Amino acid sequence: MGNTEIDVVTGAFGYTGKYIARRLLSIGKTVKTLTWHPERSERNQQIQALPFNFDKPERLKESLSGATTLYNTYWVRFLRGDITYETAVENTKVLIRAAKEAGIKKFVHISITNCSEDSPLPYFRGKALVEKAIVGSDLSYAIIRPAVIFGKEDILINNIAWLLRKFPVFAVLGSGEYRIRPVFVEDVAEIAVDAAREERNKIIDAVGPETYTFNALVRLIAGIVGSSARIIHTPPSLAYILSRLISIAVGDVLLTRDEVTGLMANLLVTDGPSTGATRLSDWLRQNAASVGTSYSSELKRHYR
Repeated sequence: MGNTEIDVVTGAFGYTGKYIARRLLSIGKTVKTLTWHPERSERNQQIQALPFNFDKPERLKESLSGATTLYNTYWVRFLRGDITYETAVENTKVLIRAAKEAGIKKFVHISITNCSEDSPLPYFRGKALVEKAIVGSDLSYAIIRPAVIFGKEDILINNIAWLLRKFPVFAVLGSGEYRIRPVFVEDVAEIAVDAAREERNKIIDAVGPETYTFNALVRLIAGIVGSSARIIHTPPSLAYILSRLISIAVGDVLLTRDEVTGLMANLLVTDGPSTGATRLSDWLRQNAASVGTSYSSELKRHYR
C-alpha cells in the first residue's frame, strides 16, 4: 500500500526538482509542486501543480497545507526582467513563513557550496541569506549544498561538451587550475530525500567522489566525446566576451560573471568526504554518444 504522506517540491518540472520528485514518487509519496508553469502538469499527471503565489501568502500557505516535507529548489541563476537575486531571497522568505504557518515538518533546501553573507558575488551572498532565514525560522531543516550538478539536461557539463563538439577552439578561463567537484543529480536527490527522514537539522555538502582542475575536466570531456578542438587559455574578460557572443547566438545565457568568478575562486569544490557515489568519468563514458549533442538552454527550460 502506498505512502499517503504529501510532499511538496518547488520546481518539479525543472532540473534538480524533477529528480527529487521522481525519487519521492518511486517510494510511494504523493507529490505536489509549486511552479511558475502549472500548465506543465499535463506532462506529468502524477504531480499536482500549483502556482508559487509569492504575492499571495495565504494562497501559498493553502497550497502547503497537509504536506509533511517541502523540498525547495527555487532560485534564479541570472537576472531577468524584474527578477533579481534580492527578489529571489524575499520570495524564499515568503515561502519559509508559509511553510511554518502551514505546519510543514521538514524544510529541505537546495543551496550551493561555499555561500557566504560576506561574498562579493550576489548569487553566493543571496544563497547564504536564504540559509540564514531557514536556520532562524524554527523549522526543522536540511540544507543541501551541491557544487556543480551533472546529469542529463545539466547546464555546465553538457554545454562544455557541446562547445567541444561544435567549435574548433575551446577557451579556458585563465590558468584553468581552479578546481571543481561535480555531483550526480540523482545522488543529490537521494541525499535530499534521505536528509528529510532525519529528525536533527543538517547542513550537507553534496559533492561527488572526483575532483578535477578545470583543465583536466575539459580534457576528460574532449577525449570522451572525441573532440579535436584546440584548447587555449584566455584572460577571463575575453572568455566572458566570447561567451556573451555565443549566448546571443543561442538565445540564452551561457555564463554569468558570478559563475566565472565563483569557479575561478574555487567556490565549486570542498575538501570533505564525498556524499555522492557516482563518478563523473564513469557517467560520461556511459553517455558519450549523447552528452553535448544539443545545447541545454536555461531560458528554454524556465521561460518557454
